[in-house]
This record gives sequence, structure tokens and C-alpha cells, in this order.
Amino acid sequence: MMKELFNVGSYLERIKYKGKTDITYKTLYGLHTAHTLEIPFENLDVYYRKPISLDRESLFNKIVENKRGGYCFEMNGLFSFILEELGFKVTNLLARGTMDGKTYFAKTHQVLMVEIDDKRYLVDVGFGNDGITAPLLLEEEVEQQQFTNTYRILKEPKFGYVLQNKVGDEYRYMYAFTLDECCPMDYLMSNHFTETFPDSFFIKMKLCTMPTKDGRITLTDEHFKVISNNHVTETKISSDAEYNELLKSHFGLDLDLVK
Repeated sequence: MMKELFNVGSYLERIKYKGKTDITYKTLYGLHTAHTLEIPFENLDVYYRKPISLDRESLFNKIVENKRGGYCFEMNGLFSFILEELGFKVTNLLARGTMDGKTYFAKTHQVLMVEIDDKRYLVDVGFGNDGITAPLLLEEEVEQQQFTNTYRILKEPKFGYVLQNKVGDEYRYMYAFTLDECCPMDYLMSNHFTETFPDSFFIKMKLCTMPTKDGRITLTDEHFKVISNNHVTETKISSDAEYNELLKSHFGLDLDLVK
């Protein structure tokens, strides 16, 4: 018998989720947090110039069967397919990054909106650095705590909504998004830009990162950084062997199998 190319049960095993799969916020919260805490955000295929495929079977094969991670188009793409398969009402969106709320970049970040019982939630399992770990209620100017991070959503006159995270006593801009639904071709175009544009961050440096319940772990070309309860430990990597050992032990990835 041929094995199914897309299987929700296998995905649930991949993220170690054993809860219910009914259409409730509790389920959405459980799936979202399990995904972000178990599957690393990583750009290794992009860095090594391996083409990214966004159809659901390819995403399932890479992230579930081959136990890899991915970046936003892969992580949120797969999560959208899973949620839709379970019966959730999902709207696929595109966001644009911003560092200061004044300069906005192209729409190169996939996010989701999920509606449950007349409430709307921002869903994003694929932002990477300081990204949300759980769904955020899509409500303006409400502080929302997630483990060690705090976020809020503001309305922006030109670009819709803006997500911010709190750093110290100040809020930092992350990205802006509208609720205009996108189609698969929008993501193919944005992904092509992200994985091929010469100045794209993702083709210049290897990045692997995951949130933890008390912080975050991040591995780049030259450093391994651990944030735990606001305490930061950073180690300089001295060799490829050390890099690969950190990749294996903390993220479950083997660079020798990726290249």
C-alpha cells in the first residue's frame, strides 16, 4: 500500500502534540506552540541554493518526513495546510517587515489569520527571531504575554496592522500586514525573491533558531546564542565540526545531510 503523501497524524507526532483537534482556540494554541517549540526556523536550503517547493506534499515531506525546519513560506505554508485539513477557517496573508515603523520593506513574509467563534487571531509559526510562539488575538493596542515575550498589534494608516514586541520598556516594530487574502502564486513570487535576490539575508548567512519557554536558542555561521530568563550566553564557533554538533544536539539537524 502506498504511503499517504500528506498525513495529519504524522505531523502531530512530529510536533509531539497529543491534544484534541477540534475547532477551538485551545487546539489552535496547542498546535501553534508545539510547532514553534519543536520545529526549528532554518534557511539551510536557501543558503545552499536548493530550490524551495511550496506545494503541500513537498512541505510535508521536508518538515515532517525528513524532520527538517524551514522559513516562513514553508513553516506557515505547512501549518496553513494542516489547519485547513482539520477544518479551521484560515486566511493566508502577506506581511512586510519594518524596523522603525517608517521604512517598510516588500511583502516577503507569510502569515495567517484564523477565525474561531467570531474572534480573529494572528498565526505565525515561521518568523524566526522574536516571533510569536502562540496565536495573538487580532485586537488593537492590547498587551499580550507569551512566555517571556510581550506583543501588541496597532493599526497603521497605510499598511493595515503592525505587530510589535516589547523590549525593556519600549515596543519594537516587527512587521505590517493587511487582511487581504493571498493566493499560491503570491507566495511563489515572494519566495522566489527571498531565495534568489542577491541582497537577501537568507542567502548570505546560515540561521537556525527556536523559541524556548524561557527564551530562545539561535545558531548562526559564527555564534551560538542562548537566551534564558533574560540571561544571554553567546559562544563563538571555531570549526565546522563544532557548528554541526550544535546543529545536531540542539536542533536535530545534520548539515552533512542538508548540503
